[in-house]
Amino acid sequence: MLMLFAASSLTMAQKVKIEKGDFKFLAGQTEVNVEFDYSNLKLMKENLTESQYVAERTAELNKKAKGNGDSWAKKWEASKQLAWQPKFTELVNVVLSKKKKNISFQEGLSTAKYTLIVDVVWMYPGYNVVMAKKGAKVTTVLKFVETANKSNVLAEISSENAPGDVFGGSFSNEDRIREGFAKTGKTLAGLILKDLK
Repeated sequence: MLMLFAASSLTMAQKVKIEKGDFKFLAGQTEVNVEFDYSNLKLMKENLTESQYVAERTAELNKKAKGNGDSWAKKWEASKQLAWQPKFTELVNVVLSKKKKNISFQEGLSTAKYTLIVDVVWMYPGYNVVMAKKGAKVTTVLKFVETANKSNVLAEISSENAPGDVFGGSFSNEDRIREGFAKTGKTLAGLILKDLK
């Protein structure tokens, strides 16, 4: 039983790889601009586009109770600005702050020398039903670029299947995905700290 549990845990594990560069260019910086890109996003095992996923989920929920799907679609879109993105930057900043690194990651810092582009490429929302649950997974490509010349990529990290779950469980897909963004932010901060010792 324990071996089976260990094996299943390994298959759920986040895979992170530094594809290019390092983080030494962040030495001495106090702020980094952050941008999120969902234009390449696919969802589920079927690799649905976001518009396909939202349309199918909206129709499914509306069929169960009229109007529920439309309400969900609004919540889905709002979750980006109100939950997922803030949770990512919050965890990056919390981890760095605990190690006394005076560098802040925020959206809208157009004067920052460097920008982190979070390209969200795949998500699985997971589920929580009566007798079973499964956490979310979030896959991203994280690119550090010069704000004034975004074609100049200084570092690139691939983060695959960042796990997302809520302590005690949650029936909200959006809440589970939020925790996947949190895990991605926490992992990124850990990588940065290795280069900024």
